Amino acid sequence: MDPLLIIGVIFLYGALVKFISIKLKILYVVGYLLLGIIIGPQGLNIVPRDFIEENSVIIDLSLAIISVLVGANLHYKILKNHIKLIVFISFFESFFAFLLISCAFYFLFDYLEFNFNKEYRFIIAILFGALSSATAPATILAIMHELKIKNSFSSFLLGTVAMDNALALIFFSFVVMILKVTLASSSFEISNFFVIFPKLFYSLLLGIVGGIFSILIDKIFQNYRTIKTTSTLGVVFIVFSLSKIFNLEPLLSALIMGVVMANLSKEFYLVRKEFDHHLKDIIFVLFFTVSAMHLNLGLLTLMPFVVITYVVFRVIGKVVGAFVGGKLTKSSSFIQKYLGIALFPQAGIAIGLAFSLKDEPSLSAFAPIVINVIIATTIIHEVIGPFLTRYVLKKQQNL
Repeated sequence: MDPLLIIGVIFLYGALVKFISIKLKILYVVGYLLLGIIIGPQGLNIVPRDFIEENSVIIDLSLAIISVLVGANLHYKILKNHIKLIVFISFFESFFAFLLISCAFYFLFDYLEFNFNKEYRFIIAILFGALSSATAPATILAIMHELKIKNSFSSFLLGTVAMDNALALIFFSFVVMILKVTLASSSFEISNFFVIFPKLFYSLLLGIVGGIFSILIDKIFQNYRTIKTTSTLGVVFIVFSLSKIFNLEPLLSALIMGVVMANLSKEFYLVRKEFDHHLKDIIFVLFFTVSAMHLNLGLLTLMPFVVITYVVFRVIGKVVGAFVGGKLTKSSSFIQKYLGIALFPQAGIAIGLAFSLKDEPSLSAFAPIVINVIIATTIIHEVIGPFLTRYVLKKQQNL
């Protein structure tokens, strides 16, 4: 079947799903994921498996843009009023989620029915741990718009979400590099860390250079917003691709590029508006629908406890981490008690990170299970999460 025909079908069904989602007042992310399952190989088989396997460019294109937008959320104006608290609490809630998930998967490995030898349980454990830090910014932002809430706590929450997504990318990049070096040398040694840091440095450098280069190009098109959007997208894709070619961390490079552009360019917000108003829907319908087509329901039914363990220990990690971080920074009792609950939603970033494993030869064997579990948990996170976030925001508003 012609790829363009399939993309046209996805867009048509995607528009219908978004319309239904709005009427039913559910998040369109859940609708897109369910759409992918229904029209994919596991459902009606409208979209053949060949399309999914041969069009990884859709995932890469989506990941590049999503990573840049995550970086763009790390804007000084958003963070400046609470920057120390946000950094500190974000680190604790991200780290505790990572720690609890990693420990749970490591010690419960025999009961979680993984189809891997025990020697791989450390790899499985820290991969899922690294994925657990991410939160869904679009979900939380949508709830704020729905409730028309804009106050100091909502700004603090958005800053925390932006920071913990950045930390998720850094944690995951760090974990992947550690595992690649360890698997290559068949053992873990302290010297492995010295191989990792140059890759991190060059990934950061490429993102910085790409961001500055994009800003300079934008100055040529000073009065042409749509042209600036086109040139920015061009540089984003080039940076992402170069990072892959030189075996760096493309997600991290794209994120840093977003940080640089958002903070150094006074007019990047215009480009971001173009992204938000026109590109985001196109990217999301493709990304989430095609992602869900990778779901193997047969494989997933063999490991329901993996999904439950991930969801339960992730939310415990978020709640405990936010509480500890809030205590240590002497934040308000409300932040200590409720911030972790508000961070329950998880979607695009986690799925994107899971898909990036397919491009790592030494870790690609783990990709199918990781992708399946993360997509399944995303449906749970995006169905239950909005109710929890909405509850916290309403409770804070009524104080």
